[in-house]
Order: sequence, then C-alpha cells, then structure tokens
Amino acid sequence: MLNFDAERFLRIESGALALARPLQQLVGELLDGGARNLFFLGAGGAGRLMEPAAQLIARNGDFPVHLENAAELVAMGSANLGPQSIVVIPSLSGTTREAVAVLEYAQERGAKVIALTAHADSPVAQQADVAFTAFAEDDTSSESFYLQSLVIALALLNRLGRFDGFEAALAELEQLPRLLLGVKEAFEPTAAAIAESIRDDDYHIVTGAGPSWTEAWYYGTCILEEMQWIRTRPIHASDFFHGTLELVEPGVSVLLFKGEDASRPLAERVERWVPSVTDRLTVIDTADFDLPGISPEIRALIPHVLIATVLERVSAHLEVLRDHPLTTRRYYRRIDY
Repeated sequence: MLNFDAERFLRIESGALALARPLQQLVGELLDGGARNLFFLGAGGAGRLMEPAAQLIARNGDFPVHLENAAELVAMGSANLGPQSIVVIPSLSGTTREAVAVLEYAQERGAKVIALTAHADSPVAQQADVAFTAFAEDDTSSESFYLQSLVIALALLNRLGRFDGFEAALAELEQLPRLLLGVKEAFEPTAAAIAESIRDDDYHIVTGAGPSWTEAWYYGTCILEEMQWIRTRPIHASDFFHGTLELVEPGVSVLLFKGEDASRPLAERVERWVPSVTDRLTVIDTADFDLPGISPEIRALIPHVLIATVLERVSAHLEVLRDHPLTTRRYYRRIDY
C-alpha cells in the first residue's frame, strides 16, 4: 500500500483498544461515586469525533450526555457542568489551546476530567484528573478516538443496565485492528481510483447520516479543507434536500458515505437522487467491507471507523497525485490572536 506502515497501524489501533478495561473500570467508579452527567468537550476535529459516542448514549439510555464546542462552552458556560460531571477531552497533541482552556474551566467547576491524548507529557494529559494515552498521529487518530469513545459509551450503558453485551462487543472490537488492515488492503485499488477521479476537483459536497455523518464532516473539514485546501460543503443526508440539493449541477462532485445502521435509508435517498443531476457521485458503503467474525450489531456501531480507515487510503493517494502533502499548512502559525 502507498505510504503505509501496516505494523505501525496495528500497534496504534491495538493500543487504543488496550485502554478498554481501564476505561470501563473508571466509568464504573465515577458512576458509583455519584456522577450525574457526561460532557464530551473536544476542540475542532477531535471534539467532533466524539459525536457518535454521545449520540449512542443519548439514544439508548437516560443518562444526560452533552456534546459541546469547547471554546463556546468556556465563553458561554453551562449550568449542567459541575462537581457531578464527567468530562472527556480528546486531544491528539494534548496542547490545543481550546482543550487546555476547557480543561481548566471544567476543573474550576469541580468536574472530573478524563483526557484522551497521544502524548502523556502534554499539558492536557498532565493537568487532567485521569489521562489515557494511546499514541497516534493524524493518519490514525480518527479510528483511535472513535474506538476509545465507543468503549466509554458502551461501558457506561452497560453499567446503567442499558447494554448487556459489553463483553461480547469488546471481544469483537479487539479483532478490529487486523480486520481494518484487511479492509484497507482490499480497498487500495478503489482508493487509488477515487483519488484519481477527484484529484482536480476544487469543491465537494460531502454527506452521510448516523455515525457516517460525523466522518463526512470530519473528512470534508479536517482533511480536504485543512490538509488539501479544497472547498467542501459537509451536509447531513437528512438536510441535503433542505437547501444543498440546489447546489448540485452537472459536474459537481458529491461524496456519500453509507453505514449499516438505522440511518442508512437517509443516505440511500441521496444516492437515488444525485445521479439525476450529476455523474460525479462517489459512494463508500461499509456493507461492501469483509469483516469476518463481526456481528451485524457491531457493524452498525462502527461505520465511521470503517469509512475513516478507507478514506486514509484515498488521502494517501490524493496527496501524491496533487503534489500536496497532508502535513502542509498555510496559517497555523498565524492564528494565535
């Protein structure tokens, strides 16, 4: 595979899942200690990656969960954040200024802060009440954060009596790193073809529903925009027909991500309509991926993980075809105002 280290990938994603038992234990201890709500408070893309876990908790239990923009919460506050709050802050570098600020804000209000970082010596990890470190880098962090937050969600629901299959689910998830590697290998020719197809586009509409929507937003914003300087319009599939459809013209590229969860019909509606206007529809469907040993129930929980792992292969080809390394930035040194 192009620009890819298989053993490194396996180490990183296995490292994320190695935190499952400690995360489960901590969730139990905090609930036993009287925790009454949970806040996911990340900055930028890392914060957005928490969305599927937050929605899983909200839709399957009655434990209050809040997915907030870290900077906005510090600016505007929340009456729900206090001594009986669990706060989860994901930060790959552990140095993001908004992550540090919201950590300090949460601790000032007595909340228990859990950090998920890739670097144990970072400010976020050092200042958190409890820090979990699983090394990752940009090309592997999505799957890592998705899996860590999924474990938190399932552990919490299990402890509250809203999910009885935690042990079975964990046994399946522990198979994922090697299965994801197999998915990448099988997808490599498709990834190369997609990259070739979109290499010259300067604009994409990116859409999906359910957990796949989170990855649609993330890929459009944090990869195509931030790392390739390509304009995108991420839009939830259920909102596609409430405005964005008017932007579709012949030749406009639409990227559609489909999972195997209950939101699938929302994506299928977009899939049926778009070809009536443009022939530039690219569909990534997790149902096409071979995952031996993974049950339909778990497949429905991980479309964002699967789509992230194959999009990494698209990006690896895209940066070469466009002669634009994913690490190239314009303005990062100019945003500390």
